[in-house]
Amino acid sequence: MSTHRPHTRPGFVLDVDRSTPPILFHAGEGFHLEKLPVGSRVVYPNEPLPPLDDADAAIRHALLNPAGDCEPLPALLRPGMRLTIAFDDLSLPLPPMQKPDNRQRVIEAVLDLAAEAGVDDVELIAALGLHRRMTESELRHALGNRIYDAFAPHGLLTQHDAEDPDNLVVVGHTDEGELVEMNKRAATSDLLVYVNINLVSMDGGHKSLGTGLTTYKSLRHHHNVHTLQHSKSVMDQTKSALHSSNWRMGRLIAASGIKVFQIETTLNTDTFPSTFRFLQRREWEWTARDRGSYLAVKKSLDRTPRSVSRPIFQAIRAPHKMTGVTAGEVEAVHAVTTEAVYRQQMVPVDGQADVLTMGLPYICPYNVNSVMNPILVMCLGLGYFFNLYRNRPLVRQGGVVIMSHPTPWEFHPVHHPSYIDFFEQVLTQTTDPVEIEAKFEEDFATDPWYIHLYRTSYAYHGVHPFYMWYWGAHALQHLAPGGVIIVGGDSKAVRRLGFKPASTLRDALEMAEDIVGRDPSITHLHAPPLMIADVNGG
Repeated sequence: MSTHRPHTRPGFVLDVDRSTPPILFHAGEGFHLEKLPVGSRVVYPNEPLPPLDDADAAIRHALLNPAGDCEPLPALLRPGMRLTIAFDDLSLPLPPMQKPDNRQRVIEAVLDLAAEAGVDDVELIAALGLHRRMTESELRHALGNRIYDAFAPHGLLTQHDAEDPDNLVVVGHTDEGELVEMNKRAATSDLLVYVNINLVSMDGGHKSLGTGLTTYKSLRHHHNVHTLQHSKSVMDQTKSALHSSNWRMGRLIAASGIKVFQIETTLNTDTFPSTFRFLQRREWEWTARDRGSYLAVKKSLDRTPRSVSRPIFQAIRAPHKMTGVTAGEVEAVHAVTTEAVYRQQMVPVDGQADVLTMGLPYICPYNVNSVMNPILVMCLGLGYFFNLYRNRPLVRQGGVVIMSHPTPWEFHPVHHPSYIDFFEQVLTQTTDPVEIEAKFEEDFATDPWYIHLYRTSYAYHGVHPFYMWYWGAHALQHLAPGGVIIVGGDSKAVRRLGFKPASTLRDALEMAEDIVGRDPSITHLHAPPLMIADVNGG
């Protein structure tokens, strides 16, 4: 069940002229205004869609009226069965949403139906994949206190451990030879319910299980350089080799007899609370209050150390609201979900530019309550923002990307230990994704210390920084050599990444001209809020 109310103002492309006010650029735990050259384009996102009138009623309707070849959830529940509910981890949504979280709402509804059916054997699993474990406070935020207190003290709320040999099972191999090894409890349950939040079109579908409940032995088949270079883009399943692999794995899981009931939810793009409301608005529509808020917040941030401003930003809870919920057979559900995401985020754009500019915010899927280290800056810019397109990238082949971010030489020692070594040991030798994968990946992926930290602490898996680097492989292949410039970043950190530092946007544009020629065409991606640019031939 979803909503479609077309009266929300759509996004659009602004042609910059002399009367255009300065344009806002995000820059980590801060932002600034930049005067773009006349003739530049600015791509603005759609405004947030209205939320569902009654989210809880919509959830119940979805559970009772599933999509695809699937019975209603109550018909799948019975006394004596093994029921497992898996859910997306803290990497979604961004920023974390104000309570109640979509996961809490959906899981409470599933548990109510399970109780009515007399189901006693119920376990919850956070689908971490190779991500770090969630803390108690993070789990309570996602699930609510009622669920946490009912399950966690009894060992019935667990977090997927991709390195626990006693709780993994091999499902088989796809017709392309891809090994599917997944969580044993999930695979041996009578019913596996997966609860998803689709922040972008890349999320959900068979990717939920094919990534969240599998292991390195499975993930390596689609989280690799070749696959990600052939995912154009990851926001378009039909042109994404990453999704093709996940879909093969998901179909194998279904064919093996594992019964999956998929529940996917979508959100609007109401991203920032009232203090930062100006970040949601188009600059020429700023009110006196918006301008005052911008100046006051920026003045405060400019004199605040990052060690102080970071936790302030990390404490932001977005006023996202649920716009749709669909349940049932995985592929039927995801088709509805994808259209809902596109309806909220798709913005038509004519043609490509020589130069693409973007301001990178303080948060990405892998630094929630953590530090945006240089590798994550690369991943956010080239792996995620670059890929916010359908059909063709916003920047032409051989073009330049200019990113605004402070890019500090800083790492969270608990969350990202293998990132530190990747930065110091791997990037000092090469930045080429193919060479990195061939020479270094296996040693990091199988290192006993990294595995120990992943399993017992709150560390991302040892191989995770490699995957972050691979996410940018398509962009690196597409752009000109030397075609990545970071404005305002720590110059040593930027150079370690293999990119060029610039002090100002003006300097960066002059550097870009050395690559693409004089008077380049420029497009600015005005995100967040998130969007997907539907780029035609132009």
